[in-house]
Amino acid sequence: MRKHPQNLFGQRLRAAREAAGIPQDQLGVMIGIDEGCSSARISRYETGTHQPQFEIAEKLAAALHIPTAYFYCRSDAMSELLIAVSDFDDEELARLRNSAERIRRGRD
Repeated sequence: MRKHPQNLFGQRLRAAREAAGIPQDQLGVMIGIDEGCSSARISRYETGTHQPQFEIAEKLAAALHIPTAYFYCRSDAMSELLIAVSDFDDEELARLRNSAERIRRGRD
């Protein structure tokens, strides 16, 4: 029986890993975990049994080609936005920021 993630980090990690189509053991090896225990370690991160140090979260994000902040966003909409803009260059980010400011001013 597969255990379900018990924390936000674990939920996001599992979703990103599955979206990338990477098995737990392969992801572990990609971030430098010994092959013999890589699947178990990633499983513990996903189920919330263990919380990885931030440096490990950065390695996981890099391997999955997502921003590290994705793992920590409480809002699903914000986490999806982070994924959507993660490959924007500085000019595109500036345009997005300007658009967000216009939207914010329109609410006031």
